[in-house]
Amino acid sequence: MSMLDREILALMRDVTETAILPHFRSLSASQIENKAADDVVTVADREAEELLAAGLSKLNPGIGIVGEENAHANPAVLDLLSGPCWIIDPIDGTNNYAGGTGPFGILIALADGGLAQSGWIYDCQSGRFCAAHRGDGAYVDGERITAQTSGETPPVAAISTVFMDQERRAAAMEHIAPHYRLVDIPRCAAEQYPRLALGENDVSIFERTLAWDHAAGALWLNEAGGRVARPDGSPYRVDEPDRTGLIGAASPALWDDLAARYAVFEA
Repeated sequence: MSMLDREILALMRDVTETAILPHFRSLSASQIENKAADDVVTVADREAEELLAAGLSKLNPGIGIVGEENAHANPAVLDLLSGPCWIIDPIDGTNNYAGGTGPFGILIALADGGLAQSGWIYDCQSGRFCAAHRGDGAYVDGERITAQTSGETPPVAAISTVFMDQERRAAAMEHIAPHYRLVDIPRCAAEQYPRLALGENDVSIFERTLAWDHAAGALWLNEAGGRVARPDGSPYRVDEPDRTGLIGAASPALWDDLAARYAVFEA
């Protein structure tokens, strides 16, 4: 494990123990707010983001910081995504967290030129730590891993339709769902990406593709030998906040199969 990985892990652990777990299952109604339809924020999200931003500023002073909650309050922060920046999701899976269930985790990425260069995923309940650096492979708890498929026929699919409108949701169920064994989505990218590399799920479709949700996981899965890309095959970029649609798969072959079905779905 690199020195940077150790520092990021220490920060994630500290913030989990200081700001996240103390509020778990003890939030009052006034500490949970609706940001948008099916999207909430808690006092713990804000506290965690402040602590993470402060810690990352010490590790690499002077570069931009794009935190989910700060960007929600001030959309101009998104302009920082085109340059060198830290990207923070202080609690990924907030709906689960606010409801007193799991999974939930912390996502951090270091990006430059619109592309994630490093990414880290921390499971706040189990302590699982995933790390990746562009061109250097993917790791779980310091051990290098290679993405594994489930081996099932049909393949296992976790299709996120939460942010699809009714027409797109119906089309996805008609053109894509029959070719897979569907499983529930965890409502948490910090869990979904590991599932795609560790033999639990084979493919996923994401409609909403915000940088704090996908920068770390997309890099990590690609470095593990799976594939994450836009449905047209173009790479995932962090500096495209308004773009939708992303396919993740445990192998390039599974990605190709789903992308072909997605093209029909889009048509």
